[in-house]
Amino acid sequence: MDNETARKIRENLTADCTKCFGLCCTALNIVASSDFPINKPAGTPCMNLQSDYSCHIHSQLRNQGFKGCTVFDCLGAGQVVSQVTFNGLSWRENPDIGKKMFQVFPIMEQIHEMITYVAEALSYAIPDDLAGKLRKQLNELQDLTKLDADNLLALDLVKYRFSLNDLLTSTSDFVRRNTIVKMPVVQELEEFDHARANWMGKKLKGKDLRATDFRGAYLIAEDMRNTDLRVVNFIGTDLRDVNFSGADLSTSMFLTQMQINSAKGNVKTKLPYYIHRPSHWNN
Repeated sequence: MDNETARKIRENLTADCTKCFGLCCTALNIVASSDFPINKPAGTPCMNLQSDYSCHIHSQLRNQGFKGCTVFDCLGAGQVVSQVTFNGLSWRENPDIGKKMFQVFPIMEQIHEMITYVAEALSYAIPDDLAGKLRKQLNELQDLTKLDADNLLALDLVKYRFSLNDLLTSTSDFVRRNTIVKMPVVQELEEFDHARANWMGKKLKGKDLRATDFRGAYLIAEDMRNTDLRVVNFIGTDLRDVNFSGADLSTSMFLTQMQINSAKGNVKTKLPYYIHRPSHWNN
């Protein structure tokens, strides 16, 4: 697999709600909070879900308190469960499959998330042995998406996440190290390690944070306007309400659409090729 093929796999993992039976509006549990104005148990359709599986208030979700809906992204899991796993059978016309369909949806979502990370890792110029291990992992994950519902429910996803974590960390370290050695002042990779750090409240506007490892870090509501965030590892980072206006995220690593949807930005924010600029961002 060449880099361009891997990039296309990553880019194409996007939700198509027209081919999904409103699974994110039905399968997931919702708790009233700043993101949602209602409580909704898993398996119960949202009051705004229409008979054609579209949302009655789609264009006004944030204004009506459903901010969480504008953040969520299933990475295409919804249409795969609807059209592949259950062969186009909907839970409304076939209520006997509903419970199982709702249980499968979050599993498929996690598989798609892992595929996005592997495909992105393969898009970088990395050592052949590492690329080979990632290709094997990608093939295994893609095969999982073709399983029937019972086999999907029986999966041990922790096993796949555990093996994938080491590969993604190795990819991040290799790519970031190659960036660091080209910087004017030579520094060690460890100096850029802020994994799982709590940086809430730090002033980061306009900083050069290239090649930083923010894996699993808390950056909630940070001011990162005009910050250089190229080749930064954002896997698992909490970016809720971070202000990325004017920031350069063009080559940030392992950034997801959901992370960006939860943040703030504007037309001057530079995003990776696979990320869509949220419609609720400022101009």
